[in-house]
Amino acid sequence: MSYDLFTALRRLVRKGSGPAVTAAAAQALALGLGTPAQAAPAAEPLKACFLYSNPIGESGWTYQHELARRALAASMGDKISTKYVENVAEGPDAERVIRNFVQEGCKLIFTPSFGFMEPTIKVARQAPKVIFMNGTGYKTAPNVGAYNARYYEGRYLEGVLAGHISKKGLAGYVSAFPIPEVLQGLNAFALGMRSVNPNAQVKLIWVNAWYDPGKEREAANTLATLGVDVLTYDTSSVAVVTAGEEKGIPTMGYYSDMARFGPKTSQTSVMQTWTGYYTKVIEDVLAGRWKSAQTVGGLREGMIKMAPLNASVPADVRDKFAAIEKDIAEGRLLPFAGPIYDQAGKQRVAAGQSLGAAELDRMNFLVNGIDGTAPK
Repeated sequence: MSYDLFTALRRLVRKGSGPAVTAAAAQALALGLGTPAQAAPAAEPLKACFLYSNPIGESGWTYQHELARRALAASMGDKISTKYVENVAEGPDAERVIRNFVQEGCKLIFTPSFGFMEPTIKVARQAPKVIFMNGTGYKTAPNVGAYNARYYEGRYLEGVLAGHISKKGLAGYVSAFPIPEVLQGLNAFALGMRSVNPNAQVKLIWVNAWYDPGKEREAANTLATLGVDVLTYDTSSVAVVTAGEEKGIPTMGYYSDMARFGPKTSQTSVMQTWTGYYTKVIEDVLAGRWKSAQTVGGLREGMIKMAPLNASVPADVRDKFAAIEKDIAEGRLLPFAGPIYDQAGKQRVAAGQSLGAAELDRMNFLVNGIDGTAPK
């Protein structure tokens, strides 16, 4: 109701222009202004749901996403409500949980795992009004976005550090599955190490699991018996770090800052930080401006960060590390700049060139300097 109409009706009521007029005016006021029963209902909070492939634990891939979910719940108040399900196997079980999310009224569903990509796409086709965000996958749809990070930037830096602190030039690497993202990290670590020591070698053991503390520890122990004097990994438990701490072997961490699990031997970690990105996604959905896209960020965007260096790292190495970190973040140093050769000696990247995003997404080789089986 306009201010002028409201004022006129109020005057009629005050003048007492007859019962009929007064009643009509009162009815008009009620209809125009609304009563408590007629007030527009408050907008319901956006229900955002998260699917995790591993237990949350105290560190690792799932833990970092859970930290972001908790931060969202704390900072966004009643604008959102959140829910998560952890330790869900990739495949049919994931599809079942995603369908349950839809039935429970989830309007924004995060599925941060490469193995969740196909179930996400499948359910999204049947739930076009729900927005899905798949982490580390590459497929998109009108209601599905994909996101990932340039983890290999951090792995290259860890390789540089390993090259400086390794006396033997021999590192051990415990790895999960030979998918492109993992191969990027493996290769970047080896390239970073060999940028310091051209003769450095990386011994590789596949455990064929994202999270299997027993297998991870066994692999770390095997690598120790092979004489490595640096350990790293891309699996999700703390087993490699604690094994390194017990044996006095320096470790390079992943996902979370692993210093508390290896206070003497953990040198640094590639930390994944999702709060800023997840906040932006939710704000875009709430504002009605969300659009399907494939987003990839790295050091520059803050989607990964390097944990503080161990106190034992010499000052000159710290300075070199910081300079290279800045060069990568600002685009002056590209970890996959040529020349790069694979294990068979085939040139994969020529001098003066570097791998682009599409080529990185299809990576299927191991670089020269890695002692392990190449993917089939």
